Amino acid sequence: MAKIITLTNQKGGTGKTTSAVNLAAYLAAKGKLVLLVDLDPQANATSGIGFNPKEVSKSLYHFISELEDFPKIIRKTKIFGLEILPANQDLAGSTIELINQEEREFKLKFALEKLANNYDYILIDCPPSLGILTINGLVAAQEIIIPVQCEYYALEGLSQLLETINLIKENLEPNLEIMGALLTMYDSRNQLSHQVAKEIYRHFPGRVFDAVIPRNVSLAESPSHGLSILEYDSFSKGAKAYRQLAEEVIELEKKHLNI
Repeated sequence: MAKIITLTNQKGGTGKTTSAVNLAAYLAAKGKLVLLVDLDPQANATSGIGFNPKEVSKSLYHFISELEDFPKIIRKTKIFGLEILPANQDLAGSTIELINQEEREFKLKFALEKLANNYDYILIDCPPSLGILTINGLVAAQEIIIPVQCEYYALEGLSQLLETINLIKENLEPNLEIMGALLTMYDSRNQLSHQVAKEIYRHFPGRVFDAVIPRNVSLAESPSHGLSILEYDSFSKGAKAYRQLAEEVIELEKKHLNI
C-alpha cells in the first residue's frame, strides 16, 4: 500500500515542484516504485520531468473526472520506477466542475485508492493556492511536506496553511499529519537564511527535515531541460540534498512501520 505524501505551500516560489520532482526521482533511485501526481494546472511537474503539457492529451483531469481509466493516462518517465499522472490546462476546468459535485473534496482520494497497491510512494504536487484542487491533494494524503524558502516573507501565509490543515483534520481526514517542513533556497552565507531557518524550527519543533535544499544553479536549470537533478547533475549540492531527503523519508516510514 502506497504512502501518499502531498507537497504544499500556497505561497508560490517555495521550491515545491522542484522538491516533488526530485524527491520522486531519488525515491525511485532508491528502488521504490513511485507515482508523481501533478495537481497543478500550470503542469510544471509534468514539464519538469520531461513531458510537454501541450502534447498530453489525457491528464489527471480525465482521471479524477472518471473520463478515462489510469492505464491510458499514467506515463513512464526516463527514471526506472518513476511514473507520472500528468497535468495539462484541462485541469483548470475541474476547479469549476468540482464546485457543485457531492464529496468534491474526496475526488482525488477516491481516484488514487485504485492505484495505492501499485506503488510504494505517491507524491502529489499541489497548486500554489488553497483552492479545491489543493484541498483534494490534502485530503488524499496521509502526510504533508511543507517546503519553505529561506527568504523574506517565508512565513507569510503559513499560519493560514496550518489552519487549513487543522480544518481538514477536524472535518475531512482525521489521520492527516505533517511529515515535516523542508528548508529550500538556503544560502549559508546569508544571515537572512539563518534567521528564517531559526523561525521554521520554532514553528515546527522536531518536524524540520535535516536535509536542507541549497540555492543551486543546477537545480534552477534542470527543469528547463525536462530533467530531475538526478539526471542533470547528480554531483551537485542540490542533488546531494534531495538524495538525503529521500533517505530521511524512507527512514521515517520505517520508524512508522516499526521496521
